[in-house]
Parts: sequence; C-alpha cells; structure tokens
Amino acid sequence: MNFSYRIGWLLFRFLFTVYFRCRYLNPERVPREGGVILASNHASYLDPPLVGSGLPRVINYLARESLFRSPVVGAVLRSWQTVPVDRDGGSGRGLKEILDRLALGGAIILFPEGTRTPDGKLQPARSGIGLSIIKSKAPVIPVRVFGTFEAYGRKLRIPRPHRVTVKYGCPLYFEKQRAEAQTCSRQRVKEIYQEVANEIMAEIAKLEPLRDIS
Repeated sequence: MNFSYRIGWLLFRFLFTVYFRCRYLNPERVPREGGVILASNHASYLDPPLVGSGLPRVINYLARESLFRSPVVGAVLRSWQTVPVDRDGGSGRGLKEILDRLALGGAIILFPEGTRTPDGKLQPARSGIGLSIIKSKAPVIPVRVFGTFEAYGRKLRIPRPHRVTVKYGCPLYFEKQRAEAQTCSRQRVKEIYQEVANEIMAEIAKLEPLRDIS
C-alpha cells in the first residue's frame, strides 16, 4: 500500500468499525497476492470501500470516468490506482484496464448487478462481469454485503449508524467455461457470459452472515 491508499484504508476501517459496527467474515478466503476478482452484490455507495477495508491488500477500485475530472477526487483516485470505466465496466478502455490489472496480479471489485439495488434485494446479474471473467485467468471470490442498503441506500442522503457485514466466499475458477469460450460460436460465447454471471449471483445468494465463521 502506498501512503495515500494506506491512509484511506485506515480511515474507512475506522469508520466502518466505529460508526457501522462492521463485521468482516472469512477474509482469509481471499488470496493475499495474485490476480483476483471480488464479485459483490451492490446495495450502496458504501460497498466498494467496505469490501476493500476488510482485506490487507491493495484493491483496484472502479470509478466512473467523470469522477476523474475533479482535481481533488481525481488525484486521490489516481493515487489509489483506480480504474476509470463506464457504468458496467465491461467495454472498451475500461475492460482493457481491468484485464491488465488482473494480469499484473491486482485485485478488482466488480458488481454483477451492474448498479445499486433499488429495494435492498439481490438483482439479476448482467453479462458484463462474465465477459471480464472469461477473458481473464483470475479466480473469482463471491462477496456479499449486508446492511449497507439500510445504512445508506438510494433514498438516504446521510448514512445511518446501521450495522453492516461483509462475507467473503470460496474461490470460483470457471476453467470449463473459459476453455469452451475459446472454440465455440460468438452466440454461445455471449450465453457463457450470462451463465457465468448467473452462477456468481447464485453463489452470492448462498452466503449467510452467521454461517461458516472461521
């Protein structure tokens, strides 16, 4: 961690521990090094820093390209090596940046749902994450956050001191799907992207906050 990232990590860790009484469950399931995709449900703007603050390694966050136009915010995002992407993070320069970071051993947080849930419930997965996964070689860690919708959902202007929890699942590898995508038709490749995305959401849904605590 560079100085800027370390300060941000400590501040978020303190905030989540004190204000939101956060619980981090099974962070040891995330590899300490090497490329890895963290695939999380998305209920709040709190989700990216919450997922990252539970891990003792640098996370390459994604942020909308428009945020980099702000002198202050842009400088911080660049110092954290944040990846500029469109909303889905699955096309053009954003996809190339994601794949490059993974190839260099970075950790990336992606949201299969594509955007924040409007009602606190898990939403259907979009195929964009499947594209990133199939084109990379990185394992995928399903992650589920609890309480962030109640703490700072879409309709809230100020975060509430509601308890939040993040649970990390076991690695998924998708070797069979990656191999098939090398030789199948273009239409089948698109189907694989969606199948992979659906499987990830199913694994996220299986994660429960008070089970398998090690």
